[in-house]
Amino acid sequence: MSTVAVTQVPARLARFVLHMFRPWVYATYGLLWTLALESSAVSLTGTAWRPAAATWVRALSVILALLFLRMLDEQKDLAYDRVHHPDRPLVTGAITVAELRGGMAALTAVVTGLNAALSPAAVLLILAALGYALLLAALEHLSAALRERQLLNLAVTCPVQVLLGAYVYGSLAAAGTVTADWRGAVLPTLCVCVLLHYEFARKTAWETPPGARLYSAALGPRRSAVVTAAFAAGAVGCQIVLFLPDGPAGLLPCLTAVLPAWGLRRFLRARRGGWPLPLATGFVAGTHLALIVRAVMLP
Repeated sequence: MSTVAVTQVPARLARFVLHMFRPWVYATYGLLWTLALESSAVSLTGTAWRPAAATWVRALSVILALLFLRMLDEQKDLAYDRVHHPDRPLVTGAITVAELRGGMAALTAVVTGLNAALSPAAVLLILAALGYALLLAALEHLSAALRERQLLNLAVTCPVQVLLGAYVYGSLAAAGTVTADWRGAVLPTLCVCVLLHYEFARKTAWETPPGARLYSAALGPRRSAVVTAAFAAGAVGCQIVLFLPDGPAGLLPCLTAVLPAWGLRRFLRARRGGWPLPLATGFVAGTHLALIVRAVMLP
């Protein structure tokens, strides 16, 4: 690679991030997700929660981990994108595999450095999430079933999100901010259910365009819609288990359940098109915001 080409790499990576990562979407999600999980974990101990320097380290680490995953996904999906998404940066040559891998190495170094300031446990937990993603990419390369079967692929990719949740909660426990107990399993489960609701919603439709990877193609539109709503119900169930002892004010996040219920009704009545994504997006954002507000409001 020439000296001129090397100097262009940061700009090419920046264009990739703006085009494929959309920081205003992914960064906002990562920030809200981290704040919701941390604030809920701390408030459940009976301690008032306020963001600290470590909070922003965790939030930035999650956002950078999401970018790492986006770069990895771009490489994993290259063969599929050549056929179905010929305008993707890796297909068009706007970015190269070597440049993406260099970016991933830089991200790994940054999150390692950030979390070294927190604790060795935080370093190990965030690297475990990134390492699992790399292992999964190798498995997908070897297994056609993992690449082509949507539900199987989801089953093996979901633990990445679980590991990120374990990172946030585990780093809090390592710092002595919370005491690890059964809530350390329920809180990340809540967040994963919220994410899976959106994941299923965006891939649930009455019709399947050629080459589209939809869960409704495997399950059928109605069953896929029921699963979409069931994940939202799972999130609400986790909230009830965690927050019911705090009384009605503690159940504020449960109010967002009206959005998936409305989405299910609209989808089943329409019998065409896909799940109304604004309602799914509203459930994700609304639940996380409500969790943060709940933690701030409680004494």
